[in-house]
Amino acid sequence: MVEAVGVRKTYGDNEVLQGIDLTVGRGEVVSMLGPSGSGKSTFLRCINHLERLDGGEISVDGHLVGYRRAHGKKYELRPKDIAAARRGVGMVFQRFNLFPHRTALENVMEAPVFVKGLGKEEARTRASALLDRVGLADQAHQYPVTLSGGQQQRVAIARALAMEPALMLFDEPTSALDPELVGEVLDVMKGLATDGMTMIVVTHEIGFAREVCDRVVFMDDGLVVEQGPPADVFDRPQHTRTQTFLSKVL
Repeated sequence: MVEAVGVRKTYGDNEVLQGIDLTVGRGEVVSMLGPSGSGKSTFLRCINHLERLDGGEISVDGHLVGYRRAHGKKYELRPKDIAAARRGVGMVFQRFNLFPHRTALENVMEAPVFVKGLGKEEARTRASALLDRVGLADQAHQYPVTLSGGQQQRVAIARALAMEPALMLFDEPTSALDPELVGEVLDVMKGLATDGMTMIVVTHEIGFAREVCDRVVFMDDGLVVEQGPPADVFDRPQHTRTQTFLSKVL
């Protein structure tokens, strides 16, 4: 589903990604761990072409992200074409970014109606089903300000799912939540994993990574330092940097 080859990203003199090679299979759930500033979130944003690459390339579902090849060269797509390509990738951020003037139901309906051209009644039916899927059927007509952080994040997940993505990206989706609200969001994500959704999750939730993920990728200083099944990475880390990091967070 995802193939990254030699991905580099630089901000000024700071090379945030120093050549990332990573493959994620269809239906696989991969968690990305590492200290702040290690490049995890930047890499996630590169997958959706929210950040332009300074080297290498990424393909999603067999299609080059943000570029096209012609006559042996790569050319960046037009913004309209980039936006169209993003429809197959859902992304959930740390902050919920809901439209404050729209209800939970209207937030979920927005993209299918205005991006995909879906009829409002069909979009409403689908949005209602998605809110039910994330446990918020009874909050459909509430505005974001009246919802808890956990509820808002679940609406954000439903909104991403409304575009029927083949891939879901989660950028520390629980980091802005009070501790007692984290579980309700992780439960929704566990359900998506059970349903076979391909997911890449930047997170510090070790329990989720151990229980739900097929593979853990540890990043540091813009590089993939170590990766493998959760039991191997958490219980038998091979790299000194991984060992040091886990000794502080476990």
